[in-house]
Amino acid sequence: MMLISFCLIVCAASFFTNDYVVEFSHDNPQRAEQYADSHGLVFKGRVFENHFHFLHPKVHRRSTESSSRKLDLDDEVVWFEQQFVRKRVKRDFQIDEEIVVGKMNDPLYEEMWYLIPDYQNRNKEEPRHMNITAAWNMGFTGKGVVLSMLDDGIEMTHPDLAENYDARASTDINGNDDDPTPRYIKEINRHGTRCAGEVAASANNNVCVPGVAYHAKVGGVRMLDGDVTDLVEAKSIGHNQDYVDIYSASWGPDDDGRTVDGPAKLAIKAFLDGATKGRDGKGNIFVWASGNGGRYSDNCNCDGYTNNIYTISISSTSERENIPWYSEPCASTLASTYSSGASDEKQIITTDLRGMCTKKHTGTSASAPLAAGIIALALEANPELTWRDVQHILVRTSEKHQLNTKDWKVNSMGRWFSNRYGYGLMNAGRIVETALTWRNVPSQKLCKVVPITLAGQSSGTKSTIGNALVVEFKFDCDESLTMLEHVTAVLSLTPTGKRGDLEINMISPSGTKSNILGQRPHDIIQSAGFNRYEFLSVEFWDEDPSGKWKIEFKNLGTKFDAGNAPVTLKEVEIRFHGSEGFSQDQQEADERDQPEDPKENGSKERVLRLDETLTLLTIYSIFGIRKSL
Repeated sequence: MMLISFCLIVCAASFFTNDYVVEFSHDNPQRAEQYADSHGLVFKGRVFENHFHFLHPKVHRRSTESSSRKLDLDDEVVWFEQQFVRKRVKRDFQIDEEIVVGKMNDPLYEEMWYLIPDYQNRNKEEPRHMNITAAWNMGFTGKGVVLSMLDDGIEMTHPDLAENYDARASTDINGNDDDPTPRYIKEINRHGTRCAGEVAASANNNVCVPGVAYHAKVGGVRMLDGDVTDLVEAKSIGHNQDYVDIYSASWGPDDDGRTVDGPAKLAIKAFLDGATKGRDGKGNIFVWASGNGGRYSDNCNCDGYTNNIYTISISSTSERENIPWYSEPCASTLASTYSSGASDEKQIITTDLRGMCTKKHTGTSASAPLAAGIIALALEANPELTWRDVQHILVRTSEKHQLNTKDWKVNSMGRWFSNRYGYGLMNAGRIVETALTWRNVPSQKLCKVVPITLAGQSSGTKSTIGNALVVEFKFDCDESLTMLEHVTAVLSLTPTGKRGDLEINMISPSGTKSNILGQRPHDIIQSAGFNRYEFLSVEFWDEDPSGKWKIEFKNLGTKFDAGNAPVTLKEVEIRFHGSEGFSQDQQEADERDQPEDPKENGSKERVLRLDETLTLLTIYSIFGIRKSL
């Protein structure tokens, strides 16, 4: 018999839909239809392998455990779930104070402060821009690349979007049809159209602005203008993965400083399928806005979309390269682009509803599409890049620049990193140059390690340093995993006191200390903890994982008794994602030695992409319990 999926805490404040997803032990649509007939369901189709969508015509907006249990009376059923509505918010601002510019006889190109080098360099000793025009001057404008905006729809008839609109990259999940046109009765439904214009608005047509990748094709998945369930997210993330190259998403769980939420079972599978099967096995590129919870002292590592190894989490910096008031810190942020800042700083210019233009696009909502557009330029330069290649290139080419923050640190590989900006401001010119000669990284490896001692537990030795509880790990894996990419800590714990007072740091053998959770003052529920929650750090990129690792837990509450352990640990594990060390020095030497105009270098030698295989090395705990996915 299967394990029934019922939500407890997350669903308590939610309402249910009449949608069910059932996982069978087979992938046969005819047998799924027979199952529907025998259980009084309406068969709606296949979601992905072994998973099918059904409607229960007698269920409306409530959980029906008794009805659900009847669905389990079939030996072919592995899992099922009644879908419930999940709160998802767009990551922009200024909803009610909009200043809209009508159709312009002349384009707004000269006002694109974040794109024009001459504009940004005025009265400044050093250049401040993302070097996008350098990529254009090399001839790269996004040709042959397809992007899809996962949002509230796209105005496909907009005069600055119509030429590049792609119906195959579009669908309407909310309305269950193929037309992603937003509902005009709600002005807030302009979000997807704005994001699309940043990426692929047409150039030189006397309308609004050029997009970063103005020859790329763009579509929209309408999925935020209605009930958002796990099924809705999975269908959106999984839409046409063999055709779409890049997905851009500027939304996520509530940025209120107390929510901990992320993708559920179906959406997680859609991400995995995209990374392992999308783009003919090279992997889809998922670009995600890091979040706008700065005013609530939120941390984007509590957002399971941005701390996902398959997504590229993008943060923002303002016109003056300051930390925007909405910015969230976290160790999963990979890079940054420009966006809005203080009230006297400029914002992002793009397309708007009803064929209009706007100078008021804001937040990390505006940053993620700029990053997606730059990545489109890189994929045009080298279509063979895998999803991991793209992340490697961003790590190597993003720049500390003059981005203002006090938390810049250097990891043991000499790379600057900040929880505010990741590896820094994206540089389109450098990204394209690097992509042109990039050789695919070796296949991905995964190693899972459990503690040497589970500190603070009856079965282990308590280890405290001041107000901290420290858990030690020894990296004891396949010697071929020598170059790190993503490092995640999977934790089940109960804090002593409020969850928001908890700070968690991860320390590598070389001494790099990554803050994977900072204090969140608004997260005040006493009983709340983390249940197999995965915290991600990209700060250890390229480091050798060999040696002793530590996770440090601190309680920063003013009333915390230092004589107590800050947490009670139930489960703790580190997952190391990486590869055998490819010749980094040679790779970067190739980048330095390439000609000024790579397009004049003739044909380029391509190295065949290695198969993206996942080597899982399982380590046994001191208790003899096997840890598995």
